[in-house]
Order: sequence, then C-alpha cells, then structure tokens
Amino acid sequence: QVQLVESGGGLVQAGGSLRLSCAASGSIFSINAMGWYRQAPGKQRELVAAITSGGSTNYADSVKGRFTISRDNAKNTVYLQMNSLKPEDTAVYYCNINTMGRYYWGQGTQVTVSS
Repeated sequence: QVQLVESGGGLVQAGGSLRLSCAASGSIFSINAMGWYRQAPGKQRELVAAITSGGSTNYADSVKGRFTISRDNAKNTVYLQMNSLKPEDTAVYYCNINTMGRYYWGQGTQVTVSS
C-alpha cells in the first residue's frame, strides 16, 4: 500500500508564490515518474509538470517559466514551486507517482489565486 500526502496549498494574491509538497510512504521500492496535475471547476484534470527518476522534466505550456518541479528521492517527495501565480492557476492540485507498475494519486490540495 502506498500513501501520498500533499501540503502547501492555500489562498494567494496574483503574482504571489506557493510551494506544494507531496510525500509518498508505504510499500515503496523505487519511484519512477512523479508529477503534478490540476483540475479546475468544470474542467478536465490536466498535467502541470512531471519529473522522471533521472530528473528530466516537462511542463504544461501555461506554466513554463513560472513553475518548477523537483524531487527528493531520499524522502520520496516531489515539490512544485509556483511563482507569478495567476487567477487561472486556481484549481485542486493532485500529485501522482508511478511505482512498481502502478499509479497512485494524492488527495488533492486547493490552490486559489485572487486577482
């Protein structure tokens, strides 16, 4: 069993910053890809950023240059540093990991950006 615990969401003004964290625990041998997704009201869940075990990253076009994904393999934790936040970044953010052939999701953390 694998558990993901997210933290770091909240309310911030446009132009502000937040840092999300997602810690994985349980029966983990190694983690392949780790990523962050988000889902705004009435919209589909979309990929925000992902990072491989080797450190390669990819980002949604809408967040390039503003968000940075990173990971600490020793802590089985993935981070998302979000700068220059915009109201359109408002959503529930979910972390996702791929380990041992399966995908796991966090419970989600709300990010609200006021204009």
